Amino acid sequence: MSHIRPLVPLLVTAGILIGGNGLQGTYIALRGTAEGFSPTVIGMIGAGYSVGFAVGCIYVSRLLRSIGHIRTFAAMAAIGASCSIVMAQVIDPVAWAFLRFLIGIAVASLFATVESWINAKVTNENRARTLSIYRFVDLGSVTFAQYLIPTVGIEGQALFAIISIAMTLSLVPISVADKSSPAPPDAVAFDLKAVWQISPLAVVGVVAVGLSMAAFRNIGPVYAHEIGMDITSIATFMSAGIIGGVVLQYPLGLYSDKLDRRRVIVWATIGSILTGGYLSFGAGTNETANIIAVFLFGAFSMPLYSLCSAHGNDHAKPGQYALVAAGLLFFWSVGAIVGPLLAATLLQYLGPRAFFAYTSFIFAGFLIFTIMRMGVRPPVPPSERHSRFRALLRTSAYFNRLAAPPEKDDRD
Repeated sequence: MSHIRPLVPLLVTAGILIGGNGLQGTYIALRGTAEGFSPTVIGMIGAGYSVGFAVGCIYVSRLLRSIGHIRTFAAMAAIGASCSIVMAQVIDPVAWAFLRFLIGIAVASLFATVESWINAKVTNENRARTLSIYRFVDLGSVTFAQYLIPTVGIEGQALFAIISIAMTLSLVPISVADKSSPAPPDAVAFDLKAVWQISPLAVVGVVAVGLSMAAFRNIGPVYAHEIGMDITSIATFMSAGIIGGVVLQYPLGLYSDKLDRRRVIVWATIGSILTGGYLSFGAGTNETANIIAVFLFGAFSMPLYSLCSAHGNDHAKPGQYALVAAGLLFFWSVGAIVGPLLAATLLQYLGPRAFFAYTSFIFAGFLIFTIMRMGVRPPVPPSERHSRFRALLRTSAYFNRLAAPPEKDDRD
């Protein structure tokens, strides 16, 4: 435990950020619906956040190298907190889209800063335990945050204030407990063409995940509202999908390390298609059926990002892992920009059934592409792979470095 103690302030900070960000994603969709915003407008607001997140991913390393971790974190926390307060004062869809864009930049930068900081302090002795705690913090924070919505209520300014407070309080643990600032990290290289050449399947896969799962996180609450769920049930619905994403991460990852990884990707994609199809055409308005089905949907679909990343690393050479991590996160962001807009438009004009039909369509396209690639390129034998499966969070490229085994990955 003594190895972990110096990292506790950073992990607490990460938990506050993750919880506040998870709360805001669900709350904006529900509050927008209550304010009379159409699903398409809510999709536009969600896309604004994803655009900002992509911009933050690109430029945060320059900011860290220019002004350091502490100043970067303080500046971005202030921007995120201020924008959340302004959203409570200005109930306007265009203003919200712009403010969510700024929040996306701030959140991407905050996650990159704290994960770079953790990566600088982690040791070989506490790496595995730190990652386990980090993932537990992620799951617990997001789940807890969902239930603040029915507890506090969506009316008024209270939840906006809580989100702003969370952003502000995230400064406290690292300001009080950590008197050091790590050395500026290496610049995160972006060479999208090179990443495509390394693994087209990994690129298409993370775009598909962005198209579908960003739609789920941003428009899922609208879908649940449209089929008649109350606020508490919507919180449970969203939490079920998020918790489900943890269940099969490691079993699928374990099998993918032993087999042709693309076969496991095919199985997970088929599971995503079938559960999405059931949510569209089988679950109807049955609350229990929807919650169980979305749990299974998350179980199959959420590990796909990590599986595709692992497949990309199978084809990468030593020294290219950071390049692949940054590139795939950017490609995911591109999908996350388009996904909420497409899904919201379909939901608005074709009804709630179209929402998960959309995700099934996206995954069906990815399934076809994966099968085609299996006929073009032979698998990498497990004995020749330079890295193993890692369950990844889509928070920053620095998380991939944190999750990398010591002395093997991303040490270039």
